[in-house]
Amino acid sequence: MLVFITDRPCPDEERTRADRSRTRGSGDANVTPGEPDAGIVYRLLGPIDVADGANIRRDVPPGRQQIVLATLVLNANRIVGVEQLIDAIWYDHPPATARTQVQICVSGLRGTLAGIGPADGGPIVTRPPGYLLRVTDDEIDVVVFRRLVEQAESALRAGRITDAVDALGGALALWRGPALSGIPSRALRAGAVRLDEERLTAVESRADLELRIGRHQQVIAELGALLAEHPLRERVRGQMMLALYRSGRQAEALKVYRTGRRLLVEQGLAPGSELRALETAILADDPAVRYDATEPVDAPQAEAEPDVSPHQLPADIADFTGRADLVGRIEALLAGGAGQGSRAMRLVVLVGKPGVGKSVLAVHLAHRLLDEHFPDGQLYVDLGGARDPASPGDVLGRFARALGVPGEALPDGLDERAEMFRSALAGKRVLVVLDDAASERQVRMLLPGSGSCTVIVTSRTRLTGLAGARVFEVDVMTPEQGVALLGVVVGAERVAAEPAAAADLVRLVGGLPLALRVVAARLAARPGWALSWMVARLADERRRLDELTHGDLVVRASLALSYDSLDPAARELLRLLSAVDVTSYPTWLAAALAGVDPMTAADLLELLVDGQLLEIVGVDLDGSPRYRFHEIIRVFARERLAQQESAETCTAAVARAVGGWLAVAERAHRRIYGGDYTVLHGNGLRWHPSDSYVDHVLGDPLAWLEAERLNICAAVDTAVAAGLDELAWDLATTLVALFEARCYFADWETTHRVALDAVVAAGNRRGEAALRCSLGSLSLTRSRSDAEDWVRPAHAVFTELGDVLGRALAARNLALVAVARGDTGPAETLLRAALADFRAAADPVGQAHIQVQLAQIEWDAGSRDDALRGLHAALELCRGVGTRRVEAQVRYRLATMLTERGDDAEAGVLLRDVLDIVRATGDVVGEGRALHLLGVVSARLGRWAEAAELLTAALDGCEFALSADDRVAVRAELAQVRGHLTTECPTTP
Repeated sequence: MLVFITDRPCPDEERTRADRSRTRGSGDANVTPGEPDAGIVYRLLGPIDVADGANIRRDVPPGRQQIVLATLVLNANRIVGVEQLIDAIWYDHPPATARTQVQICVSGLRGTLAGIGPADGGPIVTRPPGYLLRVTDDEIDVVVFRRLVEQAESALRAGRITDAVDALGGALALWRGPALSGIPSRALRAGAVRLDEERLTAVESRADLELRIGRHQQVIAELGALLAEHPLRERVRGQMMLALYRSGRQAEALKVYRTGRRLLVEQGLAPGSELRALETAILADDPAVRYDATEPVDAPQAEAEPDVSPHQLPADIADFTGRADLVGRIEALLAGGAGQGSRAMRLVVLVGKPGVGKSVLAVHLAHRLLDEHFPDGQLYVDLGGARDPASPGDVLGRFARALGVPGEALPDGLDERAEMFRSALAGKRVLVVLDDAASERQVRMLLPGSGSCTVIVTSRTRLTGLAGARVFEVDVMTPEQGVALLGVVVGAERVAAEPAAAADLVRLVGGLPLALRVVAARLAARPGWALSWMVARLADERRRLDELTHGDLVVRASLALSYDSLDPAARELLRLLSAVDVTSYPTWLAAALAGVDPMTAADLLELLVDGQLLEIVGVDLDGSPRYRFHEIIRVFARERLAQQESAETCTAAVARAVGGWLAVAERAHRRIYGGDYTVLHGNGLRWHPSDSYVDHVLGDPLAWLEAERLNICAAVDTAVAAGLDELAWDLATTLVALFEARCYFADWETTHRVALDAVVAAGNRRGEAALRCSLGSLSLTRSRSDAEDWVRPAHAVFTELGDVLGRALAARNLALVAVARGDTGPAETLLRAALADFRAAADPVGQAHIQVQLAQIEWDAGSRDDALRGLHAALELCRGVGTRRVEAQVRYRLATMLTERGDDAEAGVLLRDVLDIVRATGDVVGEGRALHLLGVVSARLGRWAEAAELLTAALDGCEFALSADDRVAVRAELAQVRGHLTTECPTTP
């Protein structure tokens, strides 16, 4: 930040240059070549805008593509993970297809930005685990803006005030409106707020400079507009007072002070010492505040250390009211130890009910403390609460990047990330705000180790397990505080005119800050309403919940009134819905929970919507609505569930819900594989949604599994929590069809490990064997070394139980382990045993899998004709049951053998068939492999352009489905193909 204290002389030519600087700082972006923004491609200081080197504007479609581009630009030349882009677009409610949609956005941006940036692949390149935007500093207006501000600081330190004014004018000329305006991204909001704050600081700094060089009258209009927009910024108010006073308008200067003091008092604040001292000096006509044009220019200022500290706090709210005693006690505790060399870190936990204002209080406290006590920065994160808790590893990654650690330097392990975080903060005075924590476990890894740091945590539950924490209860507002809040939002005059009605409003909503803000917002939006009219509307208990709804805010304190007015069946459904913690509720799930038919469930759901206890958030694949709880209502419903429903009733309802997901997932697997093949099932209860629903959603079974993925994975957890271990393992293993096709390896492992703990605790040996066998498949897929450790015990249990299909699956996996080790003899023995068991179990898909593996062994041994016969036999098995996905896998293996034999043309025909199948079935892994091999075949046939197109498609559309080795191979082959293209079609000089 630039700080200017004393006056400076201003020769006539300096005034001329300052006038020019002010004109350019007005916000006009149409500057001529040679001005500071010449050559800028990416503009974020206003609505997002892109223009190439020829100044031709490139239209970026609004919405997701603009969000992705803005995120890439703000992290230019750094890798941005796909998960970070998903957060930027959807925040905490991403759809199941989020990764695919991000890839589509990036592909669209590549087309929009074609011809911009480096010639070798354009500005956006893929870098696991995401993407990187390659730019120079001169191509981004944010970077140019900050560089010009730095130039102003350097000029000031050298005593070149006019040059500093010019640099700031050039920086401000880059602005075309609020930063990132029009981009609806909650994740980008904090960055936009910080950029807007940097602009205000630059405007204030330039005003300081111009006051120092005698441009008092010229700055009055601009300062007046700025003060009207930001009436509580004391620096601007002081500048306005000084400009008016030096222009001979002492009375107006003092009036500006009195107006500011009144506004601050209404907020429960007082003018700062500098503003009070300036008023005193103006009243006394103190020579210290007069302009002295004869004073010599100061010597250059000492070089300051660059500010590399993070500043992640959300903006403080201007109308923060009340809590004076609590704020004072916490502030005294934190300020008393901050930076004083104390060995123990200061840790404060703010707890209280939803809507009580914990987050607002935490941010307000942080802003009061940060300037004086925490100069090294502030870190902030929303931990998501118990509903959607943020992973400590992800949070530590975000913090590390904010502290300057490059993404590629981040360790994978949680413990190592925590160690890096503690080391980065050692000896620094940093404030960390952890908002909406779910548990002590989530918080512990995010705590600095240095006593110079301070942490503020907010949570809906008491986190008493955190050692050394001081826990403060945040309670509802007192009547006096509530009335004061109404006065700030609605207007002091309206509240003063009806003091009794204001007190009644606070009483009717129980002093809950969220409720008071809803009431105040409705009154502020309707200036013609009297406060007594709002009291009358709230007095009717049947309408109170409706009256206390504003936008998507629903007041928990009044939920009981609405709940008690519901039909008993609707109240029961509300309670039972809370037993299943999912992102959204399909209509059939309500039917399963309540044990009623779908139409009855739909009617009950609509009653809950009418009572504003549920909201419609989307449409299911069959056209029926999907519903979601507001978080406060979810908590309320769970309380009633515990109070009014027996454990047996809850367990039975959860069993029907999980059984419903299992029934549909089971049928999805059958459609993918042609039957219940290569999968084990238990004897848990199935609850079958209507055939019409299933027929609609399973037109594309993988699409339904993808769309419902988050819910079904959560259903495994729900089943485990309810003690339904049989349903848990059955559902987890049935989902492998999705996990394998879409590379959801983390979901595969998480669901299986959760279910495994449950079956082990229940003594469910078959369920344990099924999960271990499936986890062995996951290890094989990911080339891990522990596959045999998982599978061998499972094989023994299946053998003991006489489970033929289970034994076949385990033997197949053990054979694959042997193949990976190069032990083809034992592998062949195991494969033939598995083949016999698959035949005994009447599982043709399992037989086809074995035939493929045996064919590969025969091929490697030189028995090529036998191998090809085996693959054709596998194809016949697949055709017999109609499993196109497995058929594609067999065709792919056949194509690889043909390429090894040199039959590239025939292999190419097969691979195009494979590509059609995998695209039709949504098999991303298969698509990536087919594109890769087809690109290689095309290159061998001399079709270089076609090969380049195929290999590029493999990278752009399927990169995350390819293994690391495959990605390296594709890039190398693509480079060779492009080399051939360059050689055959050289660029004309």
